[in-house]
Amino acid sequence: MSVLEVSRVGSCAVLTMNRPAARNALDVELRNAFAAALPAIRDDETVRAVILTGAGGHFCAGGDLRAMAAKQGDGDVFAGRNRIIALQRWFDDLVDMEKPVIAAVDGVAYGAGLSLALAADFVLASPRATFCAVFARVGYVPDMGGMYLLPRAVGLARAKALVFTARAVDAQEALDIGIAHQLVEDMPVLDAAMEMAARFEHAPAGALGIVKSVMNHAFESDRRTVYMQEAMAQSLCRESAFHQEATRRFLDKEPALYQWPQDSK
Repeated sequence: MSVLEVSRVGSCAVLTMNRPAARNALDVELRNAFAAALPAIRDDETVRAVILTGAGGHFCAGGDLRAMAAKQGDGDVFAGRNRIIALQRWFDDLVDMEKPVIAAVDGVAYGAGLSLALAADFVLASPRATFCAVFARVGYVPDMGGMYLLPRAVGLARAKALVFTARAVDAQEALDIGIAHQLVEDMPVLDAAMEMAARFEHAPAGALGIVKSVMNHAFESDRRTVYMQEAMAQSLCRESAFHQEATRRFLDKEPALYQWPQDSK
């Protein structure tokens, strides 16, 4: 069994972290598996959505402290820095993926596991889910994009409080403060993620990909830059096959190509 199971359900790619005995902690093998899997998913035009989840009742407990402790004192003061830079390379493939990414979180999403969840566009949480910026408990700072993503999800003041206290947040609080998009109580959280992913099968993939790319950088861009990106993107979308067919259907009073169910979040 691979430490990262990659499966396909219709137009959705499902990545399942599979180290249940370690609560899916990120060791070297799992990190390398992400690095190998993500570019192929990114470049596959038949993949319309991505689900990230964990096996064994947990999402991800963060970095594998046992493995990291074994390498401390090896004489290379730059090894830790190089490890984080290597993480950031494949992590950016996930954050920048121009497809909807859904995190199905059950059990713990701690440390780098919280960062993994925040990399998704939608975080669906089971009632058992708990989230924690646990780094301060072991004298670390948030890594794998944590100091970038957490303030954008919950606001700067709340992000500082979560990091400084290193306290756990349950699923309801995660929903209330903006970490989670939905609390799933009436079905397994992975099933809910599958249902959501299936809705993107007929979505305008090119348009949504551009929206994600622009919005991911909107906080670092000035208004005029975003306006320019908006103008160029809209000119592309106007000539797309999707737009032409969607307009024809609208004018002919036919069902829309893509419409989110009204009773869904």
